[in-house]
Amino acid sequence: MVDRIFAGVLLIVTLAYAVIAFTAIKAPFQYDPLGPESWPQILSLVAIVCLLVILWKPDATEMGVATRTWFRLVATVVMLKAYAELYERIGFIVATILFGTVFCAMLGASIARSLAFGVTAGVAGFLLCATLLDLNLPEGELIERLMESSAQQGAS
Repeated sequence: MVDRIFAGVLLIVTLAYAVIAFTAIKAPFQYDPLGPESWPQILSLVAIVCLLVILWKPDATEMGVATRTWFRLVATVVMLKAYAELYERIGFIVATILFGTVFCAMLGASIARSLAFGVTAGVAGFLLCATLLDLNLPEGELIERLMESSAQQGAS
């Protein structure tokens, strides 16, 4: 029953999102086949299908969430908020390394594996987004200052 209540409430929110995605989001020009208009529309349609499946055939088990799971959920939300706040200030790579490392450690990985995942996610994610997708990701104020000072020293 909890699944159906959750899916019903989320379906109402998703339908409102779909209305916005199909009516209000208009790009001045379409520079990409899957541009700023298409992604919200695709996301809303996939979410609606998934929620209808949950409404049609919910899980048979009761929803009993352990205290440790609630802690992890709250910690994840707090970490995502911190990631969003630090993203511009310290840059994509450093913020992703911190988030990935702490998140992996929270899920039970060793410190070495967590750090390896965080570094890989930060560097590989930056390279993927910056080179293949040609996205501008923030470098962070600290790295920008270091680059400016090294450029000034190189010029003099």
